[in-house]
Amino acid sequence: MEVKFFKKSLPTLIFLGVFSAIAVPIFYHLLKVEKKLKIYNPADVNPQLVDFSIKHITKDHKIADFKLTNQNGDFITNKNYEDKIYVADFFFTRCKTICIAMAFNMNELQEYYKNDDDIMFLSHSVTPVMDSVPVLKEYAINKGVVDGKWNVTTGAKKHIYELARKSYFAVLDQGDGGEDDFIHTEQFVLVDKDRRIRGYYDGTEKEEMQKLKEDIVLLKEEYASK
Repeated sequence: MEVKFFKKSLPTLIFLGVFSAIAVPIFYHLLKVEKKLKIYNPADVNPQLVDFSIKHITKDHKIADFKLTNQNGDFITNKNYEDKIYVADFFFTRCKTICIAMAFNMNELQEYYKNDDDIMFLSHSVTPVMDSVPVLKEYAINKGVVDGKWNVTTGAKKHIYELARKSYFAVLDQGDGGEDDFIHTEQFVLVDKDRRIRGYYDGTEKEEMQKLKEDIVLLKEEYASK
């Protein structure tokens, strides 16, 4: 009776084996897809954060080309961040409120990823006239900035403010980057190797930094699977 049962069950066992071999990888792949980070386009972001001229855009948004000057007086462009995942923020050296926690958390991230060549950091001064290269250099030393890993930058105010409003969608208020224009935001923005926005985080909150680390893991897995 046992032999007869085995013979009857063999085709079923073969079917189940083949089904498992096909279905399990597919199921695993679907789970991975569900965990893939969102790609942010202007239409996906709070409309108050997006310049009116680009609110209608639903795909293919990328961080615009930029040219800034870092703490060492070197020009920094998108080429310096080519094929890198990076975290961007907006600060000013004289800030005594949110920027203190932001700088601390950015430094902690820099330490966490110090041996990971895929990850970099980019800070933009929102008071670029006051934040000259010597001022940025002193700030960088005080905050433990590692050259080549984290650039704290100055540049043309209109250029920086346009990046904040039209590329990173980091601020709620409108303006033209003129003399009286001022932006202040706690946002950290996660940018992938293709210059696309993949996440927003409150740079003053420790819990948000943990979420950022978890999202970077997902982003690295996404690139590893390509």
